[in-house]
Amino acid sequence: FQMPAETQTCPNSLWVLLLGLLCIPAARPAKCPQQCVCDQIQLSVACVRKNLTQVPPAVDEITVKLDLRGNDIQELPTGAFRHTPYLTHLSMQRSNIRRVKEGAFRGLGRLVFLNLANNNIEILYQESFDGLSSLKQLLIDHNRVEEIQPGAFSQLGFLNLLSLTHNQLVYIPNLAFQGLQNMKWLRLSHNSLNYLESEALAGLLTLTRLSLDHNELQFFPTETMTRLPEVTRLDLGYNPMTYLGEESVSMAKVTHLFLDHMSLQDLSNTAVSKCPRLVHLDISFNQLRVIQPFSEGSPKLARLNLAGNPIVCNCYLQPLREWSIRHKVKLMGTCGGPPHMLGENLAAVYPPELRCQSREAMLKAELEEASRMAPPPTEEPENRTKCPVNCVCEAAAHHSSCENGGHTKIPRGFSPDTRLLDLRGNRFHHVPSNSFPGAAQVVSLHLQRSKIVEVEDGAFNGMKGLIYLYLSENDLTSLSPGALKGLPALTYLHLEKNGFTSIPKEAFKLVPSLLALHLEHNAISRLEPGALAGAEGLRALYLTGNAISHLSARALDGVRDLDTLHLGGNKLKEVPTVAMSNLGNLRDLRLSGNLIRWVGPGAFQPLAGSLKELYLDHMVLEKMSERALEGLGPGLRSLFLEGNRLEELPDLHPLSSLEVINLADNPLMCDCPLLPLRLWIEKVNLRVRATCANPPELKGRKVKDVQVFRACPG
Repeated sequence: FQMPAETQTCPNSLWVLLLGLLCIPAARPAKCPQQCVCDQIQLSVACVRKNLTQVPPAVDEITVKLDLRGNDIQELPTGAFRHTPYLTHLSMQRSNIRRVKEGAFRGLGRLVFLNLANNNIEILYQESFDGLSSLKQLLIDHNRVEEIQPGAFSQLGFLNLLSLTHNQLVYIPNLAFQGLQNMKWLRLSHNSLNYLESEALAGLLTLTRLSLDHNELQFFPTETMTRLPEVTRLDLGYNPMTYLGEESVSMAKVTHLFLDHMSLQDLSNTAVSKCPRLVHLDISFNQLRVIQPFSEGSPKLARLNLAGNPIVCNCYLQPLREWSIRHKVKLMGTCGGPPHMLGENLAAVYPPELRCQSREAMLKAELEEASRMAPPPTEEPENRTKCPVNCVCEAAAHHSSCENGGHTKIPRGFSPDTRLLDLRGNRFHHVPSNSFPGAAQVVSLHLQRSKIVEVEDGAFNGMKGLIYLYLSENDLTSLSPGALKGLPALTYLHLEKNGFTSIPKEAFKLVPSLLALHLEHNAISRLEPGALAGAEGLRALYLTGNAISHLSARALDGVRDLDTLHLGGNKLKEVPTVAMSNLGNLRDLRLSGNLIRWVGPGAFQPLAGSLKELYLDHMVLEKMSERALEGLGPGLRSLFLEGNRLEELPDLHPLSSLEVINLADNPLMCDCPLLPLRLWIEKVNLRVRATCANPPELKGRKVKDVQVFRACPG
């Protein structure tokens, strides 16, 4: 059949209805891996339980949903999904994944959901989730995660939910969740957490719900929780806490607090007095017999759950009951005694019914109950876990703790299987040579807050498996060259909050595996040439909160692999460009809170090929050269300039890969010199917090909303 010539271009006529199909170009045939099921309508590909050992390369580029559950993909290499840039949902549960290499998800800038549950992942590396700038939900439940490297989540600025339940986390280091600026719910349930650093959750300024239930926390992490200004619900049930002290919980917006199924034997009546919005307090299934009325600090408390506690309904309960009636607080639970009140609903018992027997009768009853509840004496098995006096040792978890045990000498006699040794909060003053015999398998050693002034040469001899050493919050001013002898695997060294006035450079020559050095909040004033001699493999250096006013031109020589440098809260008056001239791998630079007024041209030029995160916030910055950010170009992903004195900004157009920018709290002059910023805001798909301060009639208006720029040339 031959179409007439005048209709061969499909004119608007009846021929279109009859022969329309002949005018439609042939659809591009979709690629579909042989083992998979592909839906071209939903743009989804499912390769479930196909024994795949790698991400199938033949997936069509336009796929938005990829399901790879139940395979045998043991490692995700760098750029594993570069051929599917439009993915929004990725499921990889039960795929025997053991390692996610740095940059594995790079290129998935549209992904909003990632499920990695039920795999065998042990470490979350610094750039494991690099490139997931739109991700909102990340599930890593039921893995073997025991380490979160600093910066692991720094690229996930839009993440709302992070779930790490049923893993093997023992503690959370400082700033572990740095970069999660929109986080709403963090789930850490069912781990082995027994300690949270004070800054462990710092930066989670939008978090509203935190789940820490089913862990091994022995005390309420008061200092850590004060860093969470927006949390409304906190789940801490199933932790072995025995006491809740005065003002333990200081959380301004918490409304629901769950402390159930713990080992509470007592709690202060001011324990929650710093929680003015608390509505529901659950302390069910503990060991509480007597509870005092709560102080007036929680005026909105409406429900108090005491179910499962052996509450004695006698005169000791009367003040609490009168308080609950007066403040209209609903009590949940039943009486655990005396016998005639057993099982009575607490809310149905009225104060006049709550009477006490004579003192003699009460003492007799208590003695009878104690003898009835005392367990019969048993012979200790010969193979019981070795444990020093005033310490607690858990064989199954390989944890030993002598925290706050009043020790003045390093205890000895721990099981050789011990992996985590917690000795913080004692009074050791000095750590002698060979203090840890038989501790070859210890991976993490905590010696914080132990008034240590000296570590003798060879103090840690024989600890060949030690990776984490915490000497924070002591009185150290120096470390001798042999102090760290015998630690070939030491990777993370914490010396923050001591009295160091300079970096103890000679001590690092004996720790060849050192990657992260924490020296925050000391008294270091200068970095001299060769300050890090011996630490050539260092990747992260934390010097926040010292008094550093000068970096020698050769202070950072030798640490060419450094990718994280935190210098915030010091006294620098200029960007240390020359000192950074050899840091060609630096990714994260923080200069926040210094005294820098001016950033000159090419200030960050030595970092042009590597820098991803740049913090210049809360300084006294008044002006930036038009070439201040020269060279950073498409590499920079986060720029923080808030809290300065900037009226103008350099042209940001070259920063084509920015994912996060903060310009808030600057006195921007909304006039023609700011036009490049206004045009840039219009162009980028970012939330830019920039408001006018001048002229006065525009104060407080968003830069992108004002009309003044329409009169500007161009």
